[in-house]
Amino acid sequence: MNRIAFWFLVFSLLSSLTCFAADDSAALFKSKCAMCHGADGMANTTMAKNLGIKSYKSPEVQKTSDADLKTIITNGKGKMPSYKSLSPEQIDGLVKYIRELGK
Repeated sequence: MNRIAFWFLVFSLLSSLTCFAADDSAALFKSKCAMCHGADGMANTTMAKNLGIKSYKSPEVQKTSDADLKTIITNGKGKMPSYKSLSPEQIDGLVKYIRELGK
């Protein structure tokens, strides 16, 4: 295999893994978070309104550090359950996905 074909193959595989990870984070968010935070992260659900959950676009959420978001996801906060069963990679993916929803 020539060098160009090899690097093309490597790049293609890495690109597909990145896309899969993003899709996986979206699916994880949908299954674990969307029921309260809303599919778009805008907190327009009945549950969000009852619990006072903030939109991911709110300044309060946007100024929260990634480390603090990871801690909240892992340990829970207030009425939010902990998700200690998630892997560090899954939690990182959720934080990235939350940041995307907040844009």
